[in-house]
Amino acid sequence: MAVYTDVSDEELSDFLTRYDIGALVSCKGIAEGVENSNFLLGTETGRFILTLYEKRVNEGDLPFFLGLMDHLADRGINCPQPVRDRDGEALGRLAGRPATIVSFLDGMWVKRPEVSHCGQVGEALARLHKAGEGFSIRRRNGLGPDGWPPLYAGSADRADEVLTGLGGEVETELAFLQSNWPKDLPEGVIHADLFPDNVFFLKGQLSGLIDFYFACNDFLVYDLAICLNAWCFEPDGAFNITKGRAMLSGYTSGRPLTDAEMDALPVLCRGAALRFLLTRLYDWLMTPPGALVRKKDPLEYYKKLRFHRTATTASAYGLELAGSGA
Repeated sequence: MAVYTDVSDEELSDFLTRYDIGALVSCKGIAEGVENSNFLLGTETGRFILTLYEKRVNEGDLPFFLGLMDHLADRGINCPQPVRDRDGEALGRLAGRPATIVSFLDGMWVKRPEVSHCGQVGEALARLHKAGEGFSIRRRNGLGPDGWPPLYAGSADRADEVLTGLGGEVETELAFLQSNWPKDLPEGVIHADLFPDNVFFLKGQLSGLIDFYFACNDFLVYDLAICLNAWCFEPDGAFNITKGRAMLSGYTSGRPLTDAEMDALPVLCRGAALRFLLTRLYDWLMTPPGALVRKKDPLEYYKKLRFHRTATTASAYGLELAGSGA
């Protein structure tokens, strides 16, 4: 989440007349994240999240995102639900952008995840993957391996401004992953961005999942690789195998991994690290001045990538110790 597009009080009040949620009381920009413009919206009937979709989001993908949230909520996943206007539409336009209002979830995200948080995230991810079964709309992962070379092209000329030699490292990794990316693993709907700021907790218990705007169809275990990257490294860059073991145990308690998925985990973790290195690199170099957004350090994921290069089997992440079966 972030704010790139300003909305006037007059524009917003006029937009809200289409909905049965009462008049505007307050509106505050949300700085976390990097993709869309997001606001905490207060009306006479409660709190909501208002999202304006920025240029990286394809408007044609929005029915997938909004439909998926309804599908998951109907199957017991506590996630935001789109608020429909009086014509039954979940999507409108505001300040020249596609826009939607979704329900507000109570809870806080944890800035320093503990082992118990990682275990609960693993369990929730398995539930999400099962709940996504039967969703009829498909969306390819535009930020999968085929999307990494064109994504990198946008910042390749300036990569060494961030770290000398980074450009060469990225090109080497791109070549490796293109040659070694697995095939024919179990697929389904994945969240693809389940970072700590997209998971809410109340009194130590996971209370909800948010921000489904990278969701797509891809290898289910790739989603798990993204979570291992996002949750199980310490601030000094060291992988915490206890957290990894807890996450993997939580996940496999709801959805056991196949042998092929376990074998592919190190490469998938490398790919997940590179994917976020590349998007962070682009945003670090290209975010416009004045945008209400906290840019994220791409070198955090370069350090994680270096760890994954040393992992030859899934045991490096605690999987063998988790007692998961094929």
